[in-house]
Amino acid sequence: MTNATPAGDRPSPTVSGPIDPTETFRGAARLTILVITLAGVALVVYQLFNLAFLGVIIEGRYLYALGTLFLAVSFVVFRWDGYKGGKVSALDWALVAASLATGGYLVATAGQNLLEAWEFAAPPLAQWVAVGFFLLVLEATRRAGGWVLFCIVTLFAFYPTFASWVPDPFSGFQSPPLEAISYHIYSSESAFGIPMKAFGGLVIGFILFGAVLQRTGGGQFFNDLAMALVGQYRGGAAKVSIFASGFMGSMSGSVISNVLTTGAVSIPAMKKTGFSANTAAATEACASTGGVLMPPIMGATAFVMASFLSRPYVDIAVAAAIPSLLFYFGLFTQIDAYSARRGLSGIPRPDLPRLAKTLREGWLYVGVFAVLILLMLVFRMETAAPFYSTLLLLVVNQILPQHRLSWTGLKHLVVGVGAALAELVAILLGVGLIVGAFSATGLAGTLVNELVFIAGDNTFVLLIMGALTAFVFGMGMTVTACYIFLAVVLAPALEQGGLNILAVHLFILYWGMVSYITPPVALGAYTAATLAGGNAMKAGFEAMRLGSVIYIIPFFFVLNPALIGEGSFFEVAITLVTALIGVAFISMALQGYVSFAGPLAGVDGAAMRVLLFIGGLFFAVPEVEGLGLGHIQLSAIGLALSILPILRARQAGQVRRAVA
Repeated sequence: MTNATPAGDRPSPTVSGPIDPTETFRGAARLTILVITLAGVALVVYQLFNLAFLGVIIEGRYLYALGTLFLAVSFVVFRWDGYKGGKVSALDWALVAASLATGGYLVATAGQNLLEAWEFAAPPLAQWVAVGFFLLVLEATRRAGGWVLFCIVTLFAFYPTFASWVPDPFSGFQSPPLEAISYHIYSSESAFGIPMKAFGGLVIGFILFGAVLQRTGGGQFFNDLAMALVGQYRGGAAKVSIFASGFMGSMSGSVISNVLTTGAVSIPAMKKTGFSANTAAATEACASTGGVLMPPIMGATAFVMASFLSRPYVDIAVAAAIPSLLFYFGLFTQIDAYSARRGLSGIPRPDLPRLAKTLREGWLYVGVFAVLILLMLVFRMETAAPFYSTLLLLVVNQILPQHRLSWTGLKHLVVGVGAALAELVAILLGVGLIVGAFSATGLAGTLVNELVFIAGDNTFVLLIMGALTAFVFGMGMTVTACYIFLAVVLAPALEQGGLNILAVHLFILYWGMVSYITPPVALGAYTAATLAGGNAMKAGFEAMRLGSVIYIIPFFFVLNPALIGEGSFFEVAITLVTALIGVAFISMALQGYVSFAGPLAGVDGAAMRVLLFIGGLFFAVPEVEGLGLGHIQLSAIGLALSILPILRARQAGQVRRAVA
């Protein structure tokens, strides 16, 4: 989920698929990860299920213990240069010991900290322990998140020490270094604030479920299911990539790792069936990016959002469903138009899994997923649902002989989970320092007022500023880090403009993701281009075209919350239908081919494509009071603009078929 190409997320130079770096751990390193991961998961289960047979653990002590365990693991997982795996050096072991020692002090003194408010008046020993833990957090953030994230986190972490020297509107309350660092470590507003609270309450269970699902054959089943359903149709390999990568991305929450795992299979298949290397890479990048925005899991960021908004995670997932559908529908439509324009066929039927056999062998995975959704939506057991589903998944795994885990496989699973959790904790602890800096200096409120003043109460200008800000920060931060920063700084300003709060938070999440497929950064597209053997920059621009819906949909749903399901059933249904039509027309215009009609080629075709694109916008734009037009009027204009391009495409298609 990182956006700075850390460690194991660096592109692989081959298309044979990356070697799992966690499988390179041996001896003491492997044993350490196994023991600490099992201890961490046991601690989470004890706390979240209120077992209490050893006594009640206060939240502060629980978060300190959890953060300490996986901070220590991060120094086993990541080397000095940021790569995963390999030999653990003496320095790494020293940092592991230092993490456990300083973190152990935090755990032991959590009650005293709470009673005496150490965030404001910590004793001398506590202050120096905080310094040690603080430096360990920065180093773990550097290893797991890369140098860009490290520099951003470090700058903001030390901001309270020079805040009064900075000119307005960025000046704030200043604190001495020791007091500022104590605040970061001992308060519930910084390193152990909202990001870690979300991790300890919701995130860890879903990461565990996703990892177990992938390791026990669930990922392979859903990939085979997608192959059996759409593989034989034109552009079938790319359509399979859309379904498989979207699903896997939803589980992992990591664009880069998703590209490396599913792309190793999907990209060669796309190239084999006629897709150019750059288009294959762009398709995989877009599908993997969209997975982080797709329910039911959506990666860690959605759970952090639920904590920020103090709303059930289910509300976030339901709200994200329609925008996610529109994104994938637009991508699917473009791939279909691309394939039709180039006369590409699907994967030969003999090379595809048989649907009946796939369902017969893997229907239990569908059952497990249904149980997860049932527990979340019906019984509202958001915290417990992933644990029950994981347990059920392990039972199912022993029933299905082809994917049955051995003891060795189970140890690989635990080590993989531990590495993923350590990476996330290292980043979340660092990102929490950014939140703490704004809290300690009082800067958040100042920036909000300045942004509103600059925008001049113009909501659209404020949205443009917000989109550009989210894009810029998305280039240097992880998705979660970018969201947390903007949720503190930007979201309140947008909310003051009278916009729907949930829509605002989804807006900044979407625009924080844009950098994965937008040059000059486009890490998702560049990684996929490496696998495909294509040109990185060309793949990035192609990804922009294929994923174009991601740029416009956030403006639509933030201006009309019906597109996130907030409204009457009739209003949501009408808005969704018109948006789907609009997205289809926009996608066809971008590819120069109208599905089930024909191509739009030549100079005349270019004009028709522009007309069809504008018509699609009128269909997709939701009803906005400022326009003075309702859905019927907007759709009527869109239809009037689109008729001529569709007729021209149909005429060209008839000529094409006659010649053929």
